[in-house]
Amino acid sequence: MRIDNREWLEADGLGGFASGTVSGVRTRRYHALLLTATTPPTGRMVLVNGFEASLERNGHSTALTTQRYAPDVLHPDGASRITSFVAEPWPTWRYHVGDDVVLTQEVLAVHGTGTVVVVVWTLIGGGPVDLRVRPLLSGRDYHSTHHENGAFRFDASIGDASIAFRPYDGVPPVAMLTNGTYAQAPEWYRNFLYAAEQERGLDAIEDLASPGVLTWRLSDAGDRAIWILRAGAADAPLPRTRDEVVTIYETLAARERERRAGFASPIERAADAYLVQRGSGRTIIAGYPWFTDWGRDTFIAIRGLCLATGRLRDARDILVAWAGAVSEGMLPNRFPDAGDTPEFNAVDASLWYVVAAGELLERAGRGSSVLSASDRDALEFAVLSIVKGYAAGTRFGIRLDDDGLLAAGGPGVQLTWMDARVGDRVITPRVGKPVEVQALWFNALHVASRFNRAWLEPLARGRVAFADRFWTTRGFLADVVDVDHVPATADATLRPNQVLAVGGLPLAVVDGPRARAVVDVVESRLLTPVGLRSLAPGEPGYAKRYEGDSPARDAVYHQGTVWPWLIGPFVDAWLRTHGNTAASRAQAKQRFVEPLSEHLREAGLGHVSEIADAEPPFTPRGCPFQAWSLGELIRIERDMLAPRSRAASQPKGEPQWA
Repeated sequence: MRIDNREWLEADGLGGFASGTVSGVRTRRYHALLLTATTPPTGRMVLVNGFEASLERNGHSTALTTQRYAPDVLHPDGASRITSFVAEPWPTWRYHVGDDVVLTQEVLAVHGTGTVVVVVWTLIGGGPVDLRVRPLLSGRDYHSTHHENGAFRFDASIGDASIAFRPYDGVPPVAMLTNGTYAQAPEWYRNFLYAAEQERGLDAIEDLASPGVLTWRLSDAGDRAIWILRAGAADAPLPRTRDEVVTIYETLAARERERRAGFASPIERAADAYLVQRGSGRTIIAGYPWFTDWGRDTFIAIRGLCLATGRLRDARDILVAWAGAVSEGMLPNRFPDAGDTPEFNAVDASLWYVVAAGELLERAGRGSSVLSASDRDALEFAVLSIVKGYAAGTRFGIRLDDDGLLAAGGPGVQLTWMDARVGDRVITPRVGKPVEVQALWFNALHVASRFNRAWLEPLARGRVAFADRFWTTRGFLADVVDVDHVPATADATLRPNQVLAVGGLPLAVVDGPRARAVVDVVESRLLTPVGLRSLAPGEPGYAKRYEGDSPARDAVYHQGTVWPWLIGPFVDAWLRTHGNTAASRAQAKQRFVEPLSEHLREAGLGHVSEIADAEPPFTPRGCPFQAWSLGELIRIERDMLAPRSRAASQPKGEPQWA
């Protein structure tokens, strides 16, 4: 039996989602039908994990589902009856049972409601048959697993067209709406095995509760079995008849079909999954299934997900909301799932914010209705607060040095995007003056200078120092200078960060022969079909694979592991150093973009993974759905390869918003 572990995602716009594999075998503790964000976009809980389904005809039962059980057993054989799968407009499977029975199964999340139309089966031919489904429930934090216990409440409030459960105190109730029938028949299903968690060295065994059985008689072609799940809806009005359930389904499905048809392309529809509500505002989920909203990821991803796609109002809502979070010149890098205390542990997050804010102001222009006067004031205040705070000195030794370069870091602190640590050991500390931080700092000064031209002086001073300090005898840029704050030292390890001094940001720091040399060495040593390696082969500590338990994986997170988001800065740098003609854009598309586009069909369907192994076959790893990875692919396609002027990529003179 072939098991297809490619993954699908249905996001609800609130931080909750449904997800699983093409085969239907859950491989992660995060795979679920009803996973809700109780405090959007955080407080995520798994309420309904999955189901067992079978068809019965003439006294014979045939499975439609397959589960993996410990120690490693696949049972039953339902996955073998899947004959096709498509992800658009939502995940849809086609099953063949016996010689004549054909039916489809659809899963869709209804945007903005926390409601998931979990499964709709439609008989295509071969009836009559009885469809039997056993829901599998937990009621747990999405990072944990569930185990058999005496506290789970199997009892239900049963209506003619609904069933309501309250499995535990403090857990959102679940309402199931159906045009079928329900019979109470409590069972525990034990020892589900989640292979992806086992590979990651995490708890991979789970027990799930099944309160009863849903049944539908499907007689004629077109007959539908409808099962709708609602989180926290047990006290809400429930349908009284099965016809009402059909009407609810048809209304929700039509609304979703129309909403999804409004996107220009499947990739822009995929981008929408990361844009979610936070309170009365908007934010960006860094990745599914386990990340929430992170500052750095948000400000990198927003350029592709929102600005390049013309979603300027979404960008405004996000950036204006974050503007109020500036503290001592810094924006938080993460709002934790539990609690409201932000973490200010990134030197680059605030600088990426300034870049994104400057681009929004540029794209909106003075005559645009997107930004009100108060919006512009909020963005200006945030930009200047960040630059002033950094220049004066703030947390973690972040300060403007006399040479115009930005210094940051100290023992035991990881401040750049290469932020892995194992216990008390920081894997890539990069204390001193990291190369991409200087590029971001210069871009931040450039944006700030549009409000106050006094910032042009440290910008000019810093660029002179950069040209003098960062070029190495190896023929490319140092990754860090003044290492550990020791003057006149340099770390010449070959990493991809230097590409941001050439491309990926509005203001290039390096041009001419040196820029071409940087691009050439990055292309020859770091480029892969799915992104850039985080460390070049042959460098000390280089790792070919991202494998093992959490400490083992963290130790190689930035030691060769490929990061797809870096393809954006690389392609921009490549075009800047190869003439940016129609011919060079066509070549860039063929050589760099098309291989990454193939990845859209490999792991998280329609999306781009967080990371990949450093060596062939470049196995996707980490989150299969990553915001900045997809955002940079979109930015390449919309901003870099489009046949239009790219004047905004290399600012000259005063921008429109000045």
